Amino acid sequence: MNLAIFTLLSLILSSALLLVGHFLPSRNLELEKNTPYECGFDPINSARLPFSFRFFLIAILFLIFDLEIALLFPAIPSVSLFIKPMVFFSTVFIIILAVGLAYEWEQGGLEWAE
Repeated sequence: MNLAIFTLLSLILSSALLLVGHFLPSRNLELEKNTPYECGFDPINSARLPFSFRFFLIAILFLIFDLEIALLFPAIPSVSLFIKPMVFFSTVFIIILAVGLAYEWEQGGLEWAE
């Protein structure tokens, strides 16, 4: 019974908040409000320019090697049975990442500008 009351109350509250958020704000769509603000100057170019593909490549490489740290330092159990397999798999993981890093370095994927 408590779950049904909680679910009903959650649905009513979320619906009320959605309706208030939809009908409450005044929507004045003007050209001045829709243009990007550039320190008081008229915008020169569109603010919706896409990023360089190289930027995304560097960001993805950073995420891969950043997550490496989280995967390399797991909570080591106090039982000595699990230490040897963890060291083995960590070493294999480091070797795979080192080969990937060497390949990206060789291909020039880490160069920001050509």
